[in-house]
Amino acid sequence: MNIRFVTKTVHAFLDYPVALSLMATPFLLGLGHANPLALWVSVATGVAALILTLFTNHRTGVVRVLPFGLHVAVDRLVGITFVAVPFVLGLQGLDAWYYWANGAAVLLVTFVLNAPESGERALKTAHP
Repeated sequence: MNIRFVTKTVHAFLDYPVALSLMATPFLLGLGHANPLALWVSVATGVAALILTLFTNHRTGVVRVLPFGLHVAVDRLVGITFVAVPFVLGLQGLDAWYYWANGAAVLLVTFVLNAPESGERALKTAHP
């Protein structure tokens, strides 16, 4: 079984719920008591993710002007940023774990589970 099952289409359908989750979950968990940025970094990232998704050239994009590869690169940058946020902002407890878990999930999906696009797959098959 191939673990690289997050195709471009699967990714496209995951983008909207993930963006909405980044906006809503910090409120549901009560993040940000010690540092309000613990709440607002996620909300702002969710808004940015929603906008990025709307403009990405994939199945659920509305104005398809941004290449999918750029979208994945931004997702990876967000994953790295989320892992660093607790250290940079001095977050602890649930605030820190929220960012570490989300960062790890994004990095797992974009680096490990992300299936190469059909053109990449053909190139790798032709040139092992």
